[in-house]
Amino acid sequence: VQLQASGGGLVQAGGSLRLSCAASGRTFSSYAMGWFRQAPGKDREFVSAISRGGVRRDYTDSVKGRFTISRDNAKNTVVLQMNSLKPEDTGVYYCAGASGAVSGVYYTTDNRYTYWGQGTLVTVSS
Repeated sequence: VQLQASGGGLVQAGGSLRLSCAASGRTFSSYAMGWFRQAPGKDREFVSAISRGGVRRDYTDSVKGRFTISRDNAKNTVVLQMNSLKPEDTGVYYCAGASGAVSGVYYTTDNRYTYWGQGTLVTVSS
């Protein structure tokens, strides 16, 4: 599967952005999906994940209550809605897909993901 992330940009603190990840192929519904980010000079970190059917979701503590992940398996897309953005949210955001996912399971470690998008840059100014 190929993943294409979009929706990044420059926004002021307190603003919102909506990241989308479009997947090719007919097996999207069998993948658990996740979002990771990498800030300048830092390691890539987990942001959010969602199970195959979209029932179970998880977030890193720093974005809980501000970010929402969702997916539409009919449209092969996963979305990360980001509200109340902070300068520390700045980074390149990557969507990722985990093949062979069990129903109801999501993953928070990047080594579980097989497919990665190219990344989209989010810059939050103070």
